[in-house]
Amino acid sequence: MYATAIKTASTKNADFRSDTVTRPDEGMMAAIQSAALGDDVYGDDPTTATLEAVASALLGKEAGLFLPSGTQSNLAGVMAHCNRGDEYLIGKTYHIYSYEAGGTAVLGSVMPHPLPVNDRGALAADDVIAAIKPDDSHTPITRLLCIENTVSGMAHSQSYMDEMANLAHDHGLKAHCDGARLMNAAVALGVSAKDLVRGYDTVSLCLSKGLGAPAGSVLVGDHETIARARRLRKMLGGGMRQSGLLAAAGLYALEHNIDALAEDHRRARHLVEQLNDLDGITVTPEAVETNMVFIRFGDEAATISDKALAELAQFMSDHAITITPSRVMRCVVHRDISDADIDALIHALRAFIERYAD
Repeated sequence: MYATAIKTASTKNADFRSDTVTRPDEGMMAAIQSAALGDDVYGDDPTTATLEAVASALLGKEAGLFLPSGTQSNLAGVMAHCNRGDEYLIGKTYHIYSYEAGGTAVLGSVMPHPLPVNDRGALAADDVIAAIKPDDSHTPITRLLCIENTVSGMAHSQSYMDEMANLAHDHGLKAHCDGARLMNAAVALGVSAKDLVRGYDTVSLCLSKGLGAPAGSVLVGDHETIARARRLRKMLGGGMRQSGLLAAAGLYALEHNIDALAEDHRRARHLVEQLNDLDGITVTPEAVETNMVFIRFGDEAATISDKALAELAQFMSDHAITITPSRVMRCVVHRDISDADIDALIHALRAFIERYAD
């Protein structure tokens, strides 16, 4: 009864804002309730230790570290590679640079060097090479290249991931992957996550997005780097005591929820297929590779005014759907979205266009 209540509380609306909104299902709640606990700051929480071992093995690395959030995991990763005054290279749209409150610069004193990305969120090798600084006292020392996979739902290929990691190492840099949705990429590409990040010194894997855990990320890498990151986690306030309660959810997610991501991808494709011929919105089927669909309101056949868009959130709420309103609206499909929810969204979008399109 308790597990069911946790799952269904406040879920009246189908929530398409993000895959972070998922709630533990009954199996995950049972794992949380039965978790063996210790004090992880002392290093004796067995469930946390098991999660770290499973995640590091899954990604082909020596060691893992459980952290409260992906933001802190990425921050600890960058700081473990870079000293104060060093520099890392990163795509200008990537989360570490654009959406994590500038933590690497503010808290780590590490300077980001943002680089342009193409329409798939990929970096050009020539841009990376050109940005690497010479050994000169006037410039920061370039230490690290940060890659993200997926980017806005698009999955970087095995060849691209290998190319970027090899490029970094050939020029004396370390390579970090922000793999918040790495498992979405692996499932979509039909490759193992271990192979996808085989060239990366550290990887941050989020457990609380499509994998469905309530919180937490795991940073993996070699023993030495993870030991530095563990010290940094304490400094950043991320040391937790009976963290096995959260770790149990993450462990359950890794053991049960990876293959199910394919269903999220299928539902996202179905959404696009149903909307593709609807006047008044534009969707791009080729860009829907994982669980994200971007819907642009207004096209050559019909326009949608800004005034109409201002009513979009309430209109959707009236249809039991929660979205983030925007001219280009991101809809994220996740494990708490059903086929019926997809159909409800399609129906609501059609009704919105019929009412508001000029």
